Amino acid sequence: MQVPTNIDEIKQQIEKEVAPKVGKVLGIEKFSWKNFRFNIMARVAGLTASIFGFSALWGEAGYNITTLGLGALIVFQVIGLIKHVESANREVVDFLNNIRYDDFSKTYKLNGEGKSFAELNTAFNEVIGRFRQIRAEKEANYQYLKTIIHHIGIGIISFDQNGNVQIINNAAKRLFKINQLANVENLRGFSSELVEKLWNLRTGTRDLVKIYTSDEIIQLAIYAIELTLREEHYKLITLQNIHTELEEQEMEAWQKLIRVLTHEIMNSVTPISSLAATVEAEIACLKENVEKGISMEDLDDMQMAIQTIQRRSEGLIRFVSDFRNLTHVPVPKFKNVKVAEIFNHISLLMSSEMEANQIKFEAFVEPDTLIITADQEMIEQVLINLIKNAIQALNECERKSNKQIILFAKQDEKSRPFIVVRDNGPGIDKDAIDRIFIPFFTTKKTGSGIGLSLSRQIMRQHKGSITAHSEVNLGTDFILKF
Repeated sequence: MQVPTNIDEIKQQIEKEVAPKVGKVLGIEKFSWKNFRFNIMARVAGLTASIFGFSALWGEAGYNITTLGLGALIVFQVIGLIKHVESANREVVDFLNNIRYDDFSKTYKLNGEGKSFAELNTAFNEVIGRFRQIRAEKEANYQYLKTIIHHIGIGIISFDQNGNVQIINNAAKRLFKINQLANVENLRGFSSELVEKLWNLRTGTRDLVKIYTSDEIIQLAIYAIELTLREEHYKLITLQNIHTELEEQEMEAWQKLIRVLTHEIMNSVTPISSLAATVEAEIACLKENVEKGISMEDLDDMQMAIQTIQRRSEGLIRFVSDFRNLTHVPVPKFKNVKVAEIFNHISLLMSSEMEANQIKFEAFVEPDTLIITADQEMIEQVLINLIKNAIQALNECERKSNKQIILFAKQDEKSRPFIVVRDNGPGIDKDAIDRIFIPFFTTKKTGSGIGLSLSRQIMRQHKGSITAHSEVNLGTDFILKF
């Protein structure tokens, strides 16, 4: 047998002749120096042999250099053993660092270091593969959302607390006629009013900005949402030019108003004109027959005609006065008002009328401390008008008992306050409910038809809304949202 002369030959000799025999005893299928378990065993065996030799030669004369060499060898073997044991930790640290720095390009080998390391590396590869898949899915979703944002027809701008723009889509660029936007302050050249709205608009609220450019009028409907990502605060704004839609709505509103005005004016003017012509004809006839005198019957006819003309003229004057009131709504004086205080005033004002009409009236606020920013007198005017409408509706229905009106205020899921006026009257049919806010339209036998239209104007001045929900024979809800 040839004696090995260097360390590499020793390793090869062990792997070729010693390892298979030991493997049969220990149940290790394949030995190599890369095999973690075998490497530990070999290092421990070598360290044991070195310690044994060092102990045997310690103190023996003539073996000082050999003893010293064995001591140094023991030190190096211990250091090598520690490093090799720690290699597993380094492998884990390397894996965690790859995750930490989003580096998922590495693949861990599955053979050569033993079964336990193969299982560990398999788990590492599966985790790395899953991260690769998640990254790919996130990138695909990002590209998908990015494509949607840039191709949607509504303008979108997102900016941080310093006004630095994070996202601006193609629709917004076309709207502002720009290629890029670094900061929202750069839009002051386009419209200072718009920039102020972008800064001051609260989350979940809407506003309308009218902008005059050199070649067109832009009416922007803007909506704001505030969000927090990684402890950074952002505001997301959507912008839509609704000038064309508003013009169409305005034209439709004018047509409806003209139809109502025509109907109301013609109802008064036609009988006035007809009666005036009748009186004129009678007077002309009397002039021709003046010698015969005027009978009491003729005088009664003329008096009745003149009284009718007077009544219709007064009705026309009231109509014009109502129209003037509708177009001269005062500017609200905003302040923080407790809703409970408003309800208390209304309950005192309406209590006698409720008793006279045998109507059960309830009013409550949840929570009791609910506050709105509003003109108290104007909101009370709106609520009193709605309650009086409910009283009239209840008196006109067939129900003679169990008549009820409920006034309550709460907060929605976004903590925005709303007030509801609910009655259990006859309700409003579907055809009429779409027209009840049109000026001078009314479903009542008496009334001017401006109350609900005026209420809507007041709510718009409060940046809120008023809507109606009704079911025939069950009742009606009028909802005021702030």
